[in-house]
Amino acid sequence: MQLPNDHKVSVSKLSAVFNSTSASYKFYWFLAIIEAIEDGQEHIPKHELFARMMANAWYTVNYFQVSFGKQDKIQSAIKFLIDHEQLDINEKKHHLTQVLINSSSIDTKKQLKHFDSEVPQRFLSPWIGSKESKKEAYKLSQENFNFPPYALHPDSILIQPDWLDYFKRNSGMLKDFCYWNLTLFLQSRNPNVPDIPNKLKRPESRGSLSKHKTDFWDIVIKELGHVNCIYTGQELVRGTYAVEHFIPFQFVAHDLMWNLIPADPSFNSSKGAKLPQMDRYFDDFYQLQKEAVSIVEKVKPNNRFLEEYLTVFPDLNINKSKYIDCIQPMLTIAHNNGFQWMK
Repeated sequence: MQLPNDHKVSVSKLSAVFNSTSASYKFYWFLAIIEAIEDGQEHIPKHELFARMMANAWYTVNYFQVSFGKQDKIQSAIKFLIDHEQLDINEKKHHLTQVLINSSSIDTKKQLKHFDSEVPQRFLSPWIGSKESKKEAYKLSQENFNFPPYALHPDSILIQPDWLDYFKRNSGMLKDFCYWNLTLFLQSRNPNVPDIPNKLKRPESRGSLSKHKTDFWDIVIKELGHVNCIYTGQELVRGTYAVEHFIPFQFVAHDLMWNLIPADPSFNSSKGAKLPQMDRYFDDFYQLQKEAVSIVEKVKPNNRFLEEYLTVFPDLNINKSKYIDCIQPMLTIAHNNGFQWMK
């Protein structure tokens, strides 16, 4: 991904900031800077930037449970903050940022201060080098050596005028550049986790599953009269069921039909992001899916939801062993990433 050229600043150096990364800090630091500039700031308190870093990583860590790697301290910091500040995993980013900025807790301040040890100066490595001491790095940045994006101060950074103009003009593309590199970084640490790009931001709202009910499962239930919830055995008829993700949405990050089934509404709300046991629930899940595809293919062969099975079953032959090969590894990976099994 190429950044917009500019004759006043070194875009080539900016393009190199993520070339050598062993943790996620630089990505979230840069996002925090761009967001602060979008809010009209140029002399930015570090404490605020560290709070913004936590807020930007919050949903990825807490909701989607993407692994950042063992060396990365953002995950542990967020896990501490969610308990210590009594915050919810679904906190809106602006509210979360303000809570962390304004917290009077010494422990919260200490968690955020941890990222001051290297992050602000390491980001400037393409301009001032990576071997200088912290004191020397601060001195070089304040002297505008090699024209870095900002000058380092003990409690703040000051964006240099030409860089401020560049960041303002290109903020959208710069955030895309950062997210693209963050995706590559996280994908390398989560090679079998699906849809990393859609797990980097808190969605404004979840998509509705109403069409999945009316245009697919209602057709199936109309033909059969009813289906039974695979979890509770409850008889389900049209208008009395919820559509639920067999593998939690928080892991797959999609609403594809091959992972969706009718369920008892009360159970669906209690299941949350927990993982179903294959030996207990898969056979019933498979039989229901196989029968559903057969019915819809016969009654409404051009149904658009049938296409969603093609990525797993190219010929719409709902094969049990192929279904197992699709689902079992994802459940295992999800559990390894922190998702819990249903009891």
